[in-house]
Amino acid sequence: MTTAPAPLLYTYRRCPYAMRARLALLQAGVAFDAFEIVLRDKPADMLALSPKGTVPVLRLPEAEVLEQSLDIVRWAFLETGDTEGWWARGQSAANLALLAACDGGFKHHLDRYKYPERFDGVGSKAHHREQAVDVLLKPLDTQLQSTGQLGGHAPCATDIAIFPFVRQFAAVEPGWFEQLPLPALKGWLGGWLSHALFNTAMTQLPANRTTAFPTV
Repeated sequence: MTTAPAPLLYTYRRCPYAMRARLALLQAGVAFDAFEIVLRDKPADMLALSPKGTVPVLRLPEAEVLEQSLDIVRWAFLETGDTEGWWARGQSAANLALLAACDGGFKHHLDRYKYPERFDGVGSKAHHREQAVDVLLKPLDTQLQSTGQLGGHAPCATDIAIFPFVRQFAAVEPGWFEQLPLPALKGWLGGWLSHALFNTAMTQLPANRTTAFPTV
């Protein structure tokens, strides 16, 4: 009997979109292979599957291709039956609003805060830093104050979808971030940074090679 090939994820270790895809696949228990790309030399096979040229890209055994990180998150949990409710808990109106803010206004300001040299003439770094706090970090802190996780007292798909972007923001100016009066958010971020799921998701892979991704 022939065993079906594992899904293949084209990924880049530091990309927050790819990070959320890896986190979801690992949490859902989906065995997958990974190809760590080199940004300046993107693989032709990936570009043939997804001409947009950005990660993550997931090639499924049935030849279906998922090109968006949230589609990969959804597929990972629903493919395995969402037995622990990670996807279901993430579907509240409040969580969907936070996710829209993360991928919309927050990402817009995050890019201009982290890479101001790429966006000359579109507002100061400090302006975009403050806007990012208002768009996502303050409402996220408010929601986390009562439960600690976005799925209630247990985490959900929205936690792992938003966490990589908050991590990226916090790393730009760690000292400035630390003084923010957002204790619930900082506790949540610290918990995820030390989580076994995150540590596994950040496994260093050889570049330009297909590798079976380790499990948690």
